Amino acid sequence: MTGEHRIPASREVVWEALNDPEVLKACIPGCESIEETGDNTMAADMTAKVGPVKAKFKVNLQLENLNPPESYTLTGEGSGGAAGFAKGGAKVMLEEDGDETVLRYEASMQIGGKLAQVGSRLVQGTANKLAGNFFSSFADHVNKENG
Repeated sequence: MTGEHRIPASREVVWEALNDPEVLKACIPGCESIEETGDNTMAADMTAKVGPVKAKFKVNLQLENLNPPESYTLTGEGSGGAAGFAKGGAKVMLEEDGDETVLRYEASMQIGGKLAQVGSRLVQGTANKLAGNFFSSFADHVNKENG
């Protein structure tokens, strides 16, 4: 899964926002809470619906390969109880383009349990939609903050 978004803000502003738990909470679909748990680690509670399966997930996130303000890798693992589990990661790259920033990402995900039974097409479609919603919300948020 890959994508690209143009954000009307400097790379430093985008980097700061990507590392701010409050901004992430506001932009991640279904995120109920997120908090820093240590250096470059966060814990989140979120609700996700994939086809007929809806579950609350406890997710542990780790930021790795930090190269501020250009890139990092975000890895996460979440448990949704009977619904199953999800784990994955995303490499996020920020490139300056004039007074804007181009954010590119490459993401992958593995699932198990009931989530895996709903079919890979449905899961892929949901993952693409969630990623698109996050980055659209994120771009809007950063744009408003820089008004």
